Amino acid sequence: MSELAKIFKAYDIRGIVPDELDENVAEAVGAAFARLTDAPAIVTMHDMRTSSDPLAEALARGAAAQGADVVAVGLGSTDMLYYASGSLDIPGAMITASHNPSKYNGIKLCRGGARPVGRDTGLIRLRDMVARGLPQHPGPPGTITSRDLLSGYASYLKTLVDVSGIRPLRVAVDAGNGMAGYTVPKVFEDLPVEVFPLYFELDGTFPHHEPSPIDPANLRDLQRAVLSHHADLGLAFDGDADRCFVVDERGAIVSPSALTALIAVRELAREPGAAVIHNLITSRAVPEIIVEHGGRPVRTRVGHSFIKAEMAATGAIFGGEHSGHFYFRDFWCADSGMLAALHVLAALGSQRERRPVSQLLARYSRYEASGEINSEVTDQEAVTRRVRDTYEGHPGITMDDMDGLTVTAPDWCFNLRPSNTEPVLRLNVEAAGDATMTAVRDEVLEIIRSQAP
Repeated sequence: MSELAKIFKAYDIRGIVPDELDENVAEAVGAAFARLTDAPAIVTMHDMRTSSDPLAEALARGAAAQGADVVAVGLGSTDMLYYASGSLDIPGAMITASHNPSKYNGIKLCRGGARPVGRDTGLIRLRDMVARGLPQHPGPPGTITSRDLLSGYASYLKTLVDVSGIRPLRVAVDAGNGMAGYTVPKVFEDLPVEVFPLYFELDGTFPHHEPSPIDPANLRDLQRAVLSHHADLGLAFDGDADRCFVVDERGAIVSPSALTALIAVRELAREPGAAVIHNLITSRAVPEIIVEHGGRPVRTRVGHSFIKAEMAATGAIFGGEHSGHFYFRDFWCADSGMLAALHVLAALGSQRERRPVSQLLARYSRYEASGEINSEVTDQEAVTRRVRDTYEGHPGITMDDMDGLTVTAPDWCFNLRPSNTEPVLRLNVEAAGDATMTAVRDEVLEIIRSQAP
């Protein structure tokens, strides 16, 4: 059980292959998943890592042994798995470790309609079923059949965003040797977009850079490509292509909060008055802009299970996270980096829009942000209390504990929250000006990193 507890995370299963996650574990997970969902069929998909195909086959064997028919799609992105689960209305399993280094792999699971399976929605029960083992299924085994869903996925995305009349665009795309190298050519094939591809070769060893675009170091090649090709913008995807980051025509990295605001405005134009989800580390500009465009902002904790649950509860049309995840009600409340990219292309490529992307997005960037800063600590709770004690009771300052500690003043705010998997505190600071942001950031970091008890 101790080894299983190590790889069963808050939202998925993830570990080092084969030391922590191997084909035996994947087969047991497949069997337990079939029992957990009690569905007549499930769909499987996998990314390009060398271990992914064998793990997907093992998971399918386990599910079939428990009587479930398996639709084995093969290669795909995580949002393509959500499309498969949603359109077929059956549970799905995606073999991927997303942005993690090549030695890792993992399993993302969802119920029919792409409903998430996380710690509070079945993952703990699944872990316990795997630990106990399952009795042999008394009936006949299920079948395993192959099916190609790439064209259907690409077509469906373009029913959700109208890109039919966009003007010609020059776009650099960094797939990071991940699954965007497989999906982008199909999604973009009939668009007036000249693509300058970087690292479209599927290679789970990630020879050029790690597939984690939230790290600015992994966007440097894309920034250079945008400038050298005089591209209108750059797009970067993580390993399983469920996250999207944007670089503007100047080579500057665009804040995911600005993209959240842009897409929110577009979706609110389609459905005025709708709710829009944003997590608590997105810019304060996001709820302001949602209100200005007649929407209803709903604030949540960080994490896809919280976003999806709140979307279902409120009927929200859209949700965005500062980590580059973007969620769409009409995509089964699931996240899709590709759908977010299409929204950016549609906005920039509008025949009425002749401004560069930096000017298009300038209206959505109102504050200076620190970005996420991680500090290793021995006692997360004690350090958080020390920060709270420093600011509590000061005039004009409010606090809340929705996810870690959020401290808000009239012209600045910060969130300090613990990592679920590491002895780390994550700090995000935002302020009306750079000098204020820098001063608050440095003050909080000094408190966090001091040796005082």
